Parts: sequence; structure tokens; C-alpha cells
Amino acid sequence: MVPASMPRAPSAASRADASAAQAPAGGDAVAHLPTRYTSEVLFGDAVEVEIVHRQQVYRLRRTSQGKLILTK
Repeated sequence: MVPASMPRAPSAASRADASAAQAPAGGDAVAHLPTRYTSEVLFGDAVEVEIVHRQQVYRLRRTSQGKLILTK
């Protein structure tokens, strides 16, 4: 269960838009590409987001130099 204070994952429409943006001309190859999110979609105005994976909380942080750091 996701607490109300945690931001929700992008909607299916956002994921579809993201997938369409990365889709090569062709068709069948799209099924093999990973879902892609921009950092703007993940972070919004925040500097840090939390990702829950197998009941573990990871923090993804944007540095002042524009790099990403993932910590457990």
C-alpha cells in the first residue's frame, strides 16, 4: 500500500506517451524496449524521490551538478 504522502507513479497515459516518444519506426521492436521516464516526470519540483522495491525504500536524489544518486 502506498502512503498518501508518497507521489504516485506516472499514469498509464504518461507511460504510453513516453513509450511512443522512444519507439523506433517499425512496430514490433517497441515491445522489447524498456519503459522510459524523464527525470522531470519522476522528480517534478523535488530534489529527492523515494522508490519502494520489495518493501525496501531507495532514495533517488538529483545533485546540484545534475547527476543522479540512488541510495538504500
